[in-house]
Amino acid sequence: VQLQASGGGLVHAGGSLRLSCAASGGTFSTYTMGWFRQAPGKEREFVTGMIWNGRRLYYADSVKGRFTISRDNAENTVYLQMSSLKPEDTAVYYCAAVDKTYGSNWPYEELDYSYWGQGTQVTVSS
Repeated sequence: VQLQASGGGLVHAGGSLRLSCAASGGTFSTYTMGWFRQAPGKEREFVTGMIWNGRRLYYADSVKGRFTISRDNAENTVYLQMSSLKPEDTAVYYCAAVDKTYGSNWPYEELDYSYWGQGTQVTVSS
């Protein structure tokens, strides 16, 4: 499975960006998808994730109410709409996938995911 993230860039605080992650080489419609980010000098952290049918999704507290994850299984793509961006959102954003579905035991850790995209840089200026 290959994941290709795109849509990063430079934006002013308060602005918006939409990231995309296109999947190929697997059965995207069965995957749990996640977005992680890694800021300079920090560990990679969970941002948001969604199971295959979109009926279960989770957000990190730091992005609740500002970020929205969505997916289009027909297009093999997952999106991350980011609004009200803050300088502390500056990071490399990664999409990830795992061919499992989850109930209450959500996969928040990097090791829970089998496939990773290459990352896209998001920079929020103050």
